[in-house]
Amino acid sequence: MTLRDATLARVAQSAPPRTRNSRAWLLIVTCMCVLLVISAMIALNTALGDIARDTLATQAQMTWIVDAYTLALACLLLLGGALGDRYGRRGALIVGLIIFAASSLIPVCFDTPTGIIIGRAATGAGAALVMPATLSLLTGAYPRSERNKAVGVWAGVAGAGAMVGFLGAGLLLEVATWRAVFWAFIIAALALALAATSITTSRDDNSTPIDWAGGLLIGAALAALVLGLVEVPTRGWTDSLVWGCFGASSATASLFIAVEMRRSHPLLDVRLFRQPDFAAGVVTVIFLFFTTFGYFFLAMQHFQLVMGYGAIKTAFATAPMALCVLIPGLLTYRTLPRFGLRLVLTTGLVLMSAGLWWMRYLAVDASYWDLLWPMLVMSSGVGVCTAPATSAITAAVPDEKQGVASAINDAGREVGAAIGIAIAGSVLAAQYARVITPNLADFPQAIRGQAAESLARALSIAETLGSAGSRLELLAKMAFVQAMTTTATVLAVTIAIGALLVAVWAPGRDGAPLKFNSRARKSTAGRHRAPPRRRRRSDHPLGRTLSRSAADKSRTAEGPAPSEHAGQVRGGRVGL
Repeated sequence: MTLRDATLARVAQSAPPRTRNSRAWLLIVTCMCVLLVISAMIALNTALGDIARDTLATQAQMTWIVDAYTLALACLLLLGGALGDRYGRRGALIVGLIIFAASSLIPVCFDTPTGIIIGRAATGAGAALVMPATLSLLTGAYPRSERNKAVGVWAGVAGAGAMVGFLGAGLLLEVATWRAVFWAFIIAALALALAATSITTSRDDNSTPIDWAGGLLIGAALAALVLGLVEVPTRGWTDSLVWGCFGASSATASLFIAVEMRRSHPLLDVRLFRQPDFAAGVVTVIFLFFTTFGYFFLAMQHFQLVMGYGAIKTAFATAPMALCVLIPGLLTYRTLPRFGLRLVLTTGLVLMSAGLWWMRYLAVDASYWDLLWPMLVMSSGVGVCTAPATSAITAAVPDEKQGVASAINDAGREVGAAIGIAIAGSVLAAQYARVITPNLADFPQAIRGQAAESLARALSIAETLGSAGSRLELLAKMAFVQAMTTTATVLAVTIAIGALLVAVWAPGRDGAPLKFNSRARKSTAGRHRAPPRRRRRSDHPLGRTLSRSAADKSRTAEGPAPSEHAGQVRGGRVGL
């Protein structure tokens, strides 16, 4: 026995057995971790009012209390995924959870606006290690024949995370102060870190060096992009800072592409975007979270300011979305092989567009049931798309690079969310001011200017005006609803364009794009490309079916598939 054979044998013996029970436990732990990360994005929105009263935070500081987490998470995701691939995904998960817990303690101990912002940014850095590790651990542990089931569950839980965070924070605020939200983060993160010590792990067998320069460049590009999008609702699209951020992001991203094309071990092989399934998956993920967060931006204000719902009632009002997102994700392992990637993604995007288009018919006196049906249609589209898009991204990348693949998926989520809030916020603000301003001619100038800023501001002024306040309240609500329907129409049209792009570019059941796009490259020559092998319908990552003749050609061209034993030894290497 050679030294190499002895080493491989020791690795195989030391690897924990990936039985059904161990994989089920891994699925539970990773889903709870991604639920924590996603819920932390939105949970603090519920407590902003209490935080503002206790800390006297300005509006700009309140914005950064929410956005510091998102900004840090977005710019460190790819580097966090690469670190997990290199040194062990379980270790990255545990370290990220510990950073998450320790950083959540900062706002409790230093309860000033600056302290909360610093704590949230550090928490986002921890989440950047956690989130890619959760998905890459699953794709590394599950065989390809069962991977769609695991990804479907993961994607469904991730999609429901926003509702869980909103509801959980609302319940805590009913019985405690805003600090209880951070204590909940601390307890949950430490408990999950302890649970994560018992799960299996995986990593890149090739010990590929970390591309620190690429991580710095893509992190800076994403940070500048998200920063510019965050400032759009308050500064507008024509502001010099906004365009400066966009310009810096474009320049840095171009430099990143140039650097990565010359690397022998790139952080991200940009040639992956030539693959139709990978590109369609990334685009769909961006549109998914563009829709979700754009809708939340509109719906939360409508429930609370127009309909007068409190935080808890609003959380329960949006709870049906969780089921509509979760159930289609659980069925991905059946729908994706049967209908193919193109039809599934296009159908989901069309449903999302239809749900938002339906909202344009809402009136100021609309009931909860009037809002429920568009919400169910839109969220069903999100559920149909989420797991297949994620599967398309992870299936295009070899198992040893699943951390980077997961990070790309997660970065698409963050960018999509930022774009959705930016477009929804800017269109809503502009339309609201345009509609309400002509109707305020009878009010004093000081009131007209403040009431045109936002619905919340107009309602607070109306409370001080006595009998005239009722008229101002009605005018403000009518202007908001009209502006909301216009914004929903803009979002619906944008998503419809995305559906058209995906329908043209995404591969069908046969694994190829539409005929007039047949020249698109079906492979890439980078290090992320897995070695070719003959696949059966049962173990193809996207469940595509091959005709008999196509299978014969593939068999002839590619030769025999690698042995199952070799795959087990290769996948059994233990990381941190």
